[in-house]
Amino acid sequence: MAAREPQAYQALALPEEALENGGTEILRAGIVEGELYVTARRAFKDAAKWGDVLSDVAKRIALLYSAEDTDLTESEILTDIAEAFAADLGAKKVAAKPKASKRQVPRKPTTSAKRKTKHSKR
Repeated sequence: MAAREPQAYQALALPEEALENGGTEILRAGIVEGELYVTARRAFKDAAKWGDVLSDVAKRIALLYSAEDTDLTESEILTDIAEAFAADLGAKKVAAKPKASKRQVPRKPTTSAKRKTKHSKR
């Protein structure tokens, strides 16, 4: 049986600001063969600060998706992300507001991301 060739990992580019000013990476996530892998640094004394970080990440992802070919607004996408996040943590689903049929003027994303991929929890 022939040895399997290693596959290249498609890492995101570092932000220009990090290259210019330095900084500390606190979170990295990737999908490998359909599974989520996460590396994180214990960056804060109070673990609750991660709520702020994850909230900001969700807002940036909503902006990215709203700029793509979709009928959803940034706010609607953020709501979808927040509901999925809460449900995954065990919260009961709240009745959703009706979604608008068309979105506002598209905005250019400031961050890149891959399309939705199935993954399992780690």
